[in-house]
Amino acid sequence: PRQSSSDMSMSLLLLALASSSLTLKYFDARGAAEVTRVLLAVGGLEFKDHRYAIGPGFEAPEFKAEKEGGALALNLNRAPLLITDQGAIGQSKAIERYVADVAGLLGKSAIERAQIDMVAEHIR
Repeated sequence: PRQSSSDMSMSLLLLALASSSLTLKYFDARGAAEVTRVLLAVGGLEFKDHRYAIGPGFEAPEFKAEKEGGALALNLNRAPLLITDQGAIGQSKAIERYVADVAGLLGKSAIERAQIDMVAEHIR
């Protein structure tokens, strides 16, 4: 059986993504990165889940070191941060929309995209 053009496009997209790397940086907690983790899993995208350990008094020495070293400067020294082969993306909603787009989860029409955006805004 022949694949439809949309199935073939999705296969090519997934193949291209398999060769790219994604690293999500956030604290060892759900918080602002949890929806992104779910989207990555639902979209079948492999990623490195880099979690900053949180110690007594909510101290996170690795996060502090990366912040002081400029590794988080693009996102104004905040997490979450998604590192891609094309560059880094900060802000949880921007990351979520990027992942949803790459995984083909943004809908097939303007109304579907708007409805997906509506749900995303409700869970913000």
